[in-house]
Amino acid sequence: MAELKIFRKRLETWENLKHSAEALDEVYNLAILENEASMEQELRDNLEGLKKVFDTALTLELMTGEADKASVFLSIHAGSGGTEACDWASMLYRMYVRWCELKGYKSEIIDLIEAEGGIKSVTLEIDGAYAYGHLRGETGVHRLVRISPFDSNARRHTSFASVSAFPVLDDTIEVDIKPEDIRIDTYRAGGAGGQKVNKTDSAVRITHLATGIVVTCQNERSQHKNKDVAMKVLKSRLYDIYQKEQEKENEKFMGDKKEIAWGSQIRSYVFQPYTLVKDHRTKYSTGNIQAVMDGEIDPFIDSYLHFLWKGGTVLADDDDEA
Repeated sequence: MAELKIFRKRLETWENLKHSAEALDEVYNLAILENEASMEQELRDNLEGLKKVFDTALTLELMTGEADKASVFLSIHAGSGGTEACDWASMLYRMYVRWCELKGYKSEIIDLIEAEGGIKSVTLEIDGAYAYGHLRGETGVHRLVRISPFDSNARRHTSFASVSAFPVLDDTIEVDIKPEDIRIDTYRAGGAGGQKVNKTDSAVRITHLATGIVVTCQNERSQHKNKDVAMKVLKSRLYDIYQKEQEKENEKFMGDKKEIAWGSQIRSYVFQPYTLVKDHRTKYSTGNIQAVMDGEIDPFIDSYLHFLWKGGTVLADDDDEA
């Protein structure tokens, strides 16, 4: 029923778009016939509105992967840069949370490690139709260039953080995990202190011995619930690895794992000496960096999906500042 609801909404979007385009065409022909030049601006505004609806609908049609319609686990890890990088990771976290709010998606923290200046790492579960399809292209290293608020000499700093996206698997996608292939450790979860301090070992860490993958969850109060969530994350990450092994040639489900440092970024965010956000794969860029940091990243997501649809491959980085 959930899948039926998704496809019905997609179909209704195209039907409404078709009827609106036909109606606009009739108004246009009538304006031409009666030489109503005053209607030009209204027609342009209506056409622009239809174009936005069309672009959104087309983006959904480009999501044809087995897991594209699923929810997503999104992980952010601070890279090179110390305090600067931790602050940058927290900025990216805010950006994706704001994007979720704009899309009407629900986001929940699964695991969080705080550090001086911001976040060392955080894993979010983002619940919504096609969440993974939208965010799978965000996997990679994100680079920040700005005048550091932590530098008393006001020098320009470069910081890095990595983003990884994994689909939240439903019952239709099976991943077999043998009990002997994993090690489960429990520990006391971090807390705010005082009455909120954790008095039991409720946090769970699961290590997959064959691949070396480690997942943790400390968001829930009960050890049992944390274990269930951690297993979900582990299955999603293993699924991603298995798909990557089967289809290495097109990197269908996840981008290259690269060092979180210079030269491996997929996108740069430049605050000084000018403002520019640029995707190094698609070459799409915008100077409205504040809008991007407030969650308006759909143009980057859409351009990447169109880039893949046209058979694009990851392009070499430019030599310029961005």
